[in-house]
Amino acid sequence: MTGTMRYACLRCGASYSADIAIDSRGCPACAGSAPANLMVVNDGGAAACAIQDDSLPSLWRYAFHLPCPAESAVSLGEGLTPLMPAPAIGAQLGVPRLFIKNEACNPTWSHKDRFSTMAVSFAKASGASVVATASSGNAGASLAAYAARAGLNCIVATFSGAAGPMLAQIRKYGATLVPFAHKEDRWRFIAEGVERFGWFATSPCHAPVVGSHPVGIAGYKTLAYEIVEQLNGAAPDWCALPVCYGDALIGLWQGFEDLFHRGEITSLPRLIAAEVHGSLAAALAGESDRIPDMTARFKPLAGSIGATRSTYQALKALRQSRGVAVPVGNDGLIELQEEFARKEGVLAELSSVTPLVAIADLRRRNVIGASDRVVVIATGSGLKDFDRSTAPDGEEPSFPSVRDAWNYLARGGARQAFKAFG
Repeated sequence: MTGTMRYACLRCGASYSADIAIDSRGCPACAGSAPANLMVVNDGGAAACAIQDDSLPSLWRYAFHLPCPAESAVSLGEGLTPLMPAPAIGAQLGVPRLFIKNEACNPTWSHKDRFSTMAVSFAKASGASVVATASSGNAGASLAAYAARAGLNCIVATFSGAAGPMLAQIRKYGATLVPFAHKEDRWRFIAEGVERFGWFATSPCHAPVVGSHPVGIAGYKTLAYEIVEQLNGAAPDWCALPVCYGDALIGLWQGFEDLFHRGEITSLPRLIAAEVHGSLAAALAGESDRIPDMTARFKPLAGSIGATRSTYQALKALRQSRGVAVPVGNDGLIELQEEFARKEGVLAELSSVTPLVAIADLRRRNVIGASDRVVVIATGSGLKDFDRSTAPDGEEPSFPSVRDAWNYLARGGARQAFKAFG
């Protein structure tokens, strides 16, 4: 980042120097009854254009607007993910101008790589030897990969019942996985590691949550930079994504604001937060900045966004963008995931399908217009949570002959495939 980096509170605007130790309780001035996260601010020196070096094959081409210089980058080639028209699923939802930003194309198959490349680069430059996170999967897998790349130790505190494929991924990267029977114990464990051993914590480790480390969140601004570039300099009418604590939501919004203030786009999109238990929807319905802690009425299939309370940073992004939050349950989620894969060739994890449900709901209510251009950020690969999205159907049939295979198809064993043969 050119110019001088500092931190500022998202709520009260209080300013802090770049060398302060970031506490997951957020702004010290707001740490009482209304906690808020900090954000990275660049005072002067910002380039007029988002791109610093278009020869860099990663999001580090935007390094002028990021907290770390490109020469300090710990990179695995993250970012520059495809933005694809999705006409088939768009027609089904009543949104013909639907686009999918496929974040499964990142190195660890999720959008968290935009966060981790920033956080680990900053941690290494700051002299940290251990990075740590409390994670149900994607954040832990991503941090583990980037820590391995940087030569740092990585601690991932998780909980029993987290998606098995993601836990296996974390172990393969060589991180130390510490599962807890009770979710809340993860935070106390990470907080003690920070206090006793100086771990660099990238995730929240105190309640109520304010969000993750602001340096990592700045990496999500590149989502907006890429979307606008891929839409030939225009912003979409809507951007939809799954939301838990809103790290990607606020980073995405800050990216669009950057582009708007520099005159690179003439309008700002409205944001859609697909959530589970409805804390943001409840907060938007009132005038308060307090985020209610909702009662969990069911166990969500989209476990990565299953928190009962979101954050001020998420609410701020929605209010500033005139956005909406839509609670999404389990009903029809797996079926829509499979339709998305069959119709568009994108196998998204279950949380990444929730924005499609939200869009369908908003289109039915005519909140989204038929001609609106809508971008869905598919945050991760469906391979991440196969243990939740695939029912055990027994072994696939094994045919002793070609004739037996044709007989199987004729009996309806794969009716859609059989139709292709007339």
